[in-house]
Amino acid sequence: MNTHHDTPGAFPIAQADVIAGIVKGMAVLESFDTERQRLNATLAAQRAGITRAAARRHLLTLASLGYLETDGSYFWLASKVLRFSGTYLSSARFPRVVQPTLNRLAAQTQESFSAVVLDGSEVVIVARSGNDWRSSPAGKAQVLAYGLHLGARLPAHATSTGRVLLAGLSDAALQQWLLDHPLRRLTAHTVTDAAVLTEQIAIARREDFSFANQEHELGVQALAVPLRNARGALVGALNVVTAPHRWRAGEFSTALLPVLQDAAQELRALL
Repeated sequence: MNTHHDTPGAFPIAQADVIAGIVKGMAVLESFDTERQRLNATLAAQRAGITRAAARRHLLTLASLGYLETDGSYFWLASKVLRFSGTYLSSARFPRVVQPTLNRLAAQTQESFSAVVLDGSEVVIVARSGNDWRSSPAGKAQVLAYGLHLGARLPAHATSTGRVLLAGLSDAALQQWLLDHPLRRLTAHTVTDAAVLTEQIAIARREDFSFANQEHELGVQALAVPLRNARGALVGALNVVTAPHRWRAGEFSTALLPVLQDAAQELRALL
């Protein structure tokens, strides 16, 4: 029996049960991102891997349903798409279970905490604490990181949470992931060599945590541990994010790794 199962973790179904129109429509909708916020039919076709005529019909249909806005030539996402994420965040069990713990950790340490899941080449923040402001060395208040809002999608290879979650893949699945997803450079510190990343993931698998320093964004360091349920299955990652100048070399991991590990152990029975 042929099955349709393009996304890791997605529910596999028989090919005969797949509605091709929905697959193409979702591909068009997912073509919009921070790099390409406005698309015409030609660009959408290239990104979704379908014909220009099909892309145009899907763009017009999505616009008529209120999920896209258009000026007649280009299309961009409308606020209605937030209906899906809002419903997930308010109804899904995982974010609701971890949120009180994130809030407690933030109050306890005055740092910023997140719960994250893996989705393809990216990690997605599904729950967040506060404490998004940091003091600069000059004493001025600054936003901790511009891309760390609820629902943000970050390249997995450049984050501590990504490495923890990739460490949960089998060796074969990890090698396929590396073949499917190019390692884009985001800062001078980003690891873009597959062999080096593989070794770092192996270390994360062995030590059960990962540390990343300014690989996704300059001025931001992060520490992450896996979140497992009572059966031992990996369901997400828990991390803390801070500015390097707030901690002396080595003290960040020494002080906050036990905090993360204790929290992950407490959450295990609830997930």
